[in-house]
Amino acid sequence: MAREGAVPPVADLPRTVGRARPVIAGVRPTVDGGSAPAKGALGEAVVVEADIFADGQDELAGEVRFRHEEDSRWQTAALEPVGNDHWRGEFPVTRTGRHRFAVRATVDRFGSWLGALRAGAVQPLDVELLVGAELVRQAAARAKGPDRRRLGAFADGLQAAAATGPEDGLELAGHPELGTLMARHRDPLPTVTSQAYPVEVERARARFSSWYELFPRSASPDPGRPGTLADVEARLPYVAGLGFDILYLPPIHPIGVTARKGRNGARQAQPGDPGSPWAIGGAAGGHTAIHPDLGTIADFDRLVAAAAGLAIEVALDLAFQCSPDHPWVCEHPDWFRRLPDGSIRPAENPPKRYEDIFPLDFETADWRRLWEALREVVEFWIDHGVRVFRVDNPHTKPLRFWEWLIAEVRAAHPEVIMLAEAFTRPRIMEHLAKVGFSQSYTYFTWRNSPRELEEYLTELTRTPVADYFRPNLWPNTPDILHESLQSGGRPAFEARLVLAATLGASYGVYGPAFELLEHQARQPGSEEYLDSEKYEVRHWDLDRPDSLAGLLTQVNAVRHAHPALQQDRSLRFHGVDNDQLLVYSKTAGPSPDGAGFDDTVLVAVNVDPRAAQAGTVSLDLSALRLEGAETFVLHDLLTGARYEWAGPRNYIRLDPEVVPAHIFHIERPGG
Repeated sequence: MAREGAVPPVADLPRTVGRARPVIAGVRPTVDGGSAPAKGALGEAVVVEADIFADGQDELAGEVRFRHEEDSRWQTAALEPVGNDHWRGEFPVTRTGRHRFAVRATVDRFGSWLGALRAGAVQPLDVELLVGAELVRQAAARAKGPDRRRLGAFADGLQAAAATGPEDGLELAGHPELGTLMARHRDPLPTVTSQAYPVEVERARARFSSWYELFPRSASPDPGRPGTLADVEARLPYVAGLGFDILYLPPIHPIGVTARKGRNGARQAQPGDPGSPWAIGGAAGGHTAIHPDLGTIADFDRLVAAAAGLAIEVALDLAFQCSPDHPWVCEHPDWFRRLPDGSIRPAENPPKRYEDIFPLDFETADWRRLWEALREVVEFWIDHGVRVFRVDNPHTKPLRFWEWLIAEVRAAHPEVIMLAEAFTRPRIMEHLAKVGFSQSYTYFTWRNSPRELEEYLTELTRTPVADYFRPNLWPNTPDILHESLQSGGRPAFEARLVLAATLGASYGVYGPAFELLEHQARQPGSEEYLDSEKYEVRHWDLDRPDSLAGLLTQVNAVRHAHPALQQDRSLRFHGVDNDQLLVYSKTAGPSPDGAGFDDTVLVAVNVDPRAAQAGTVSLDLSALRLEGAETFVLHDLLTGARYEWAGPRNYIRLDPEVVPAHIFHIERPGG
């Protein structure tokens, strides 16, 4: 009796096994062996890589087979060797949804024969031409129509040359048409094909987006009253002028009264305190209602339509939690976990305690109705034009719930984008991306030195994590005012803006706090804002002369003008002999449809907000596509200045009191 896992007898092996010599390994992009899809987006090709090798010296040929899951026919694209048995190629995607691809490799007998022939490694020549003629006749037998006739003619020519002029046969053997025909009709038997791997392709905004967050109740131009959705609509030209394409609104629902938080998060609210928008639910309704002070659902519909007219999408916050006054607390008491005294335990994030928020109990026996109710919340807002959601603390809800919900939503609405706000352990953040979140918040806020930034962004863009995790970089949020912004002044805000907007294809700011340089913490050592908008209505003077609105506008214009900044995969870091300077580049060629242009952007940032820093940059010219260029011109897209550099080593100096960064467009010689 054969033991479990034993190799089957030769007689039981498929007849093709003995000739299947190539080995395929290390296929990317793949996620957990294909159990979850890699991520793709319209406007960029899916880049496929694999290690392909075989025994002996025969040459190999590789290709990628691909199709949309709804199609039955496979298409093919070439894979090319790039060294050390590693192969790379790409295939275009023109539709959203699930795609599949597989890597195929075969022994290239004709290519191996031709290579040896050209190298003079075969003798006698007349015999080798007969070998080649036989290989071509075998290909002709596999071909049909004109290809069969042309291959037959080439075979006859090689055979004739073997008898009359072997030297003439060399030229015929290398004829480009013959090479094309032989590649088209290779012997299929020594071929190996990998498993088919999934890729989930989303619309372009999942790959490239600029987010602007604001609180509607602080959008009033009149300091004497809180803002409304109509005020947000009036603010849209300002947001569009800054160059943002997603306007993200914190929860706009009724706010509970019970245990309402006061200003600066005080346990006891005072009369008139509006409470935290994340304490969702009250007498006016729950997650599908709008706070009466903000307006009506008709006002919201007008806002969404007006935003669309300015090429802006409205993103809503999905915060699946309830205030003690939410209708669900009475209607579905079993959706909440109760303590022995019958009370409901409030939300906690030690050492923080949120008495104004009840978490949902996802372990309830009634979990199916709970899941459906939450899906209905998403569907309600989709029906009102929302296609982008920022999801609050998804890591505090079951991961299988998100996998189910996202699949359900995408089945009917593949255009929906979900951003995971999960500042938690890396493996959980990564798993949320695997189950379907389009984008993810990151640790960027807490990575401030050049070394930290290089290590972290390299991990996000150059390792297998990049196959499924799309970073969205935020220098600030309503919850996070990093110490660097508290103490670094205007130069720190400028540097962090340039870093977020150029290191990441997607980034966001919490405004107007960002452009108006809000930097006072609630107390020393805290990342909470003093007078936080989470607990009170603020009035912002958008016309302040020290506003960063001009720089935001300029940086976003650069992002939209340069395809290199609209993706993350080409990010490369360059050496510099000063540990306060960070230098990196991104490149992009024409898009899969042939549009666009060859684009390279080089960025240098001084992370020291207090002193000028200088150093010598050591450029990787191959990463910049500048091999062989003696000189090249750098156009600073922030100042308009032009600099001529020569070779890989060049000098830079950045004064934070002037501008802490260069964003260079490299003008190629003769381009």
